[in-house]
Amino acid sequence: MRLIADGTVDREGVTGLAGRLGYSARQLERHLLAEVGAGPLALARAQRAQTARLLIETTALAFAEVAFASGFSSVRQFNDTVRLVFDATPTFLRSRAQRGASPATPGALTFRLPFRAPFSPGSLFGHLAATAIPGCEEYREGAYRRTLRLPAGSSIVALTPTPDHVVCQLALDDIRDLATAIARCRRLLDLDSDPEAVVASLTEDPTLSPHIVKAPGRRIPGTVDEIELAVRIVLGQQVSTAAARTHAARLVVRHGTPISDLGGGLTHLFPSIDDLAAIDPSTLGLPKARLRCFAALMTSLASGAVQIGVGADWERARRQLGAIPGVGTWTIEMIAMRAMGDPDGFPVTDMGVRKGAAALGLPDTAARLDRHAQRWRPWRSYAVQYLWAALDHPINQWPPKGQP
Repeated sequence: MRLIADGTVDREGVTGLAGRLGYSARQLERHLLAEVGAGPLALARAQRAQTARLLIETTALAFAEVAFASGFSSVRQFNDTVRLVFDATPTFLRSRAQRGASPATPGALTFRLPFRAPFSPGSLFGHLAATAIPGCEEYREGAYRRTLRLPAGSSIVALTPTPDHVVCQLALDDIRDLATAIARCRRLLDLDSDPEAVVASLTEDPTLSPHIVKAPGRRIPGTVDEIELAVRIVLGQQVSTAAARTHAARLVVRHGTPISDLGGGLTHLFPSIDDLAAIDPSTLGLPKARLRCFAALMTSLASGAVQIGVGADWERARRQLGAIPGVGTWTIEMIAMRAMGDPDGFPVTDMGVRKGAAALGLPDTAARLDRHAQRWRPWRSYAVQYLWAALDHPINQWPPKGQP
C-alpha cells in the first residue's frame, strides 16, 4: 500500500510493483483482493482520483492538465473516473469548492493533511526542527520546511500543525509529483498511525500510562527518503545532535544538488544514492570506523544488497544491515523505527531512551529496560517517543526555543 501511494504502479506498472515485493503479478493481485478487496490497478486508480480532486478543488489548472498531472492517460479516462468515484463532474467539484487564502509562497499549492485523533504534534515537530540539516531543512514562521527529491523533479514543502489537520504547502517542479510528495509528507509525520490502538495498548503499563494520558497521540518522526535517514543515523553514531547536524550539513553543501528557495533559506537537496556512493569517505572528516561503516552502507544500498525503502521487509532489512561492519543494534533499530516505519523498533541502547526511562521511573539499564519493554510490543517505537519526551531537550520544543 505504501508503494502504491508512492506512485510505483503509475511509474513501473503492476509488474514493477510485484517485482519489488518478490511476487508475480498474479500473486500480488490475489493477495490484495483477499486483504483489502481491490487489486493494484483499482487502488492506483483511486489514488489518482484523490490527487485529481485535490487539483480540481485547490488550483485553477485546466482539466486536461489536471488529468495528466494526476496520472490519467486521457481526459476521457479522467472524466469517467471522477464521475464514478465522486458521483460528480470535475466542473461541479470545482464550482462548489471552498477557496482558502492564497499561499504565501508564489506558485505553491496548499492542502490539509488529515490525521486520526488524538494527535500530539509538539515532540514530532520539535524533533524535526532540532535535527534539521541547515540548507536542507529549516524552521520558519511556525512551519517546518524542507527540500524533497521526487521522481520527476524537486520540491519544497512547508508543514504546519493545527488542532485538526496539518497544513501542507508544496512548491513543485513538476505537478505529476503531487501524490508522491503528499504520501512522503504523511510518512514523515506518521499521519496514518492508529493512535487509539497505541494508547489502548501502552496505557496497560501503569508506569507509562499517566504520561500517555497526558499527551496521547505522539507520532514517530519519519522521513521522506529512507536512504537519507540511514545516512544521517550513521553520521550521528556516538555524537551529539548538534555534531550530527554539522556532519550532515557539510555533506549536503559539498554533494547535494543546489535548489532555489524564494520563500526562505533552503539551498540544497540531500545527495542522491548515486552521489553518496561516489563520495570519497576520507573527505568527510569522520573517525575511521565510521568512515568504513559509511562506505560499506553506501555500497550496499547502491547495489541493492541492503533494501530499506518503502515496502521493504523489516526483519530481512535488519539482517542485511547487521552484516555491515560498524552497524550495531542502535543503528539498526533507529533505521527500522524512523526510516522503515516499524512500529516495534526499540533502540534500547540509545542514551535518550535510557535517560527518559530513568526520568519516568522505569528500569534504565539496557537489559532490564529491554525486558520491561516486551509488554509494549508491538508498539515499542511509540513508547520511545514518550521516553524521549520526558527529557528537557530541544527535540521536545515546538516552536524551537527563541523562535516565534
